Amino acid sequence: MAWQWFHRLGSPKWFYEKTSLWLPYLSIASVLLFVVGAIWGLGFAPEDYKQGNSFRIIYVHVPSSIVAMAGYYIMAVAGAVGLIWKMKLSFVVMRCAAIIGIGLTFLSLFTGAVWGKPTWGTYWHWDARIMFTFVLLLLYISIMALHNAYAKNDLADKICAILALVGTVNIPIIYKSVDWWYSLHQPATIKITDESTIAASMAYPLGIMVVAFYALYSLLLILHVRAEILQRERKTSWVKNIVLSVSQKR
Repeated sequence: MAWQWFHRLGSPKWFYEKTSLWLPYLSIASVLLFVVGAIWGLGFAPEDYKQGNSFRIIYVHVPSSIVAMAGYYIMAVAGAVGLIWKMKLSFVVMRCAAIIGIGLTFLSLFTGAVWGKPTWGTYWHWDARIMFTFVLLLLYISIMALHNAYAKNDLADKICAILALVGTVNIPIIYKSVDWWYSLHQPATIKITDESTIAASMAYPLGIMVVAFYALYSLLLILHVRAEILQRERKTSWVKNIVLSVSQKR
């Protein structure tokens, strides 16, 4: 009985109906968090004593990097659930997470390059963190490419899930790369076990932006999965009823 909710998640109809209730709250939360975090970080946080105003890209670069890495774990867990419990919906989540992950990782690399020019004097340098973040982007792209390469969806899902699980080793490498190797990247300023070296006036808006990116990620993932469900289940009666209801409202 305690695991009933878990198995219900494998039902496309149940997932679609339940997430309809979450979307308004996630949408409002995403907008409010982004507005508060962006105004606070870009308008009221003090200048960095070394980097000046160029540091403010941290409010996009760091959250996108964090959520890109966390999203990879979500993708890998979804793949594992599909392999172990044979839930096809989890494979849909895996593929949708890969698409969003590509966008977030690209945003992380792009904003890092923009930040790197005034800070390091170059847009790109193959230091450890950049290199393994680029590997993260390739892993996300590989998941999508592999799935499109196979005619049989079931086989493609299994292969992609295995690749996603193997690729999880890259995430802790990205996180610890600035500690393990000499790098242009500065050591971590936000720490869980030790004292953080970032000022509170800069850290609070950064924290809000991280939560905002998580909220947006959740919203995009749910919307993408719902769209995939409608496509996959388009011949079922419950999806036909949804389409009929929407057409009548128009």
